[in-house]
Amino acid sequence: MNGFTAMLGDSADPEADEICLDGKRIDTKAAEKCYIMLNKPRGYVTTLSDEAGRKSVLDLLEGVPQRVYPIGRLDMHSEGLLLLTNDGELAHHLMHPSHEVYKEYLVKLTPDEEQLPSPEIPLSGAIELDGERLLPARCRLLGKTESGYIMTIAIRQGKNRQIRRMCAKLGYTVNSLKRVAEGDIKLKDLPTGSWRFLTKQEVAYLKSL
Repeated sequence: MNGFTAMLGDSADPEADEICLDGKRIDTKAAEKCYIMLNKPRGYVTTLSDEAGRKSVLDLLEGVPQRVYPIGRLDMHSEGLLLLTNDGELAHHLMHPSHEVYKEYLVKLTPDEEQLPSPEIPLSGAIELDGERLLPARCRLLGKTESGYIMTIAIRQGKNRQIRRMCAKLGYTVNSLKRVAEGDIKLKDLPTGSWRFLTKQEVAYLKSL
């Protein structure tokens, strides 16, 4: 450390001191835990690389000092709240099947047939996908448009394209899908394509889960 061998009990300031291990300098910035919220636009994939050459959410993280990875994913045609981190332990816990925090989406959908009723009640009921009975969703109808409905749908599971498939099974086509909350973490007014660091309170909340 700064030309001296550190002894048991010594401390260092990662902002001011040069810290080496086996003669190689340790990048203390890279070792810092980083927690980010991104408002993902449509047209971006959440995979780190794409064989089709499509744009990745990592392309939007200019200025982030650490290499971070998405916690879960949003399909290319969906938008909204996406959490990213380099904290592998936290990411593993949040993506584990036993982690059933509600994720809330703002959804615009159109009935495939004119006589279909409001989707609020059937979407809140028992729906089966892939031979599995899904946990009930929390749904709230916000209003009607000329072609369909605007509503919020909150789910506790993360099956592939779950909301789109749930709606399709009941006879509705999803026109837009935006994640607006994950538990108590809210997207609020973060502009599309922008990111911010999570607050200490938000990080503490995620770790409490």
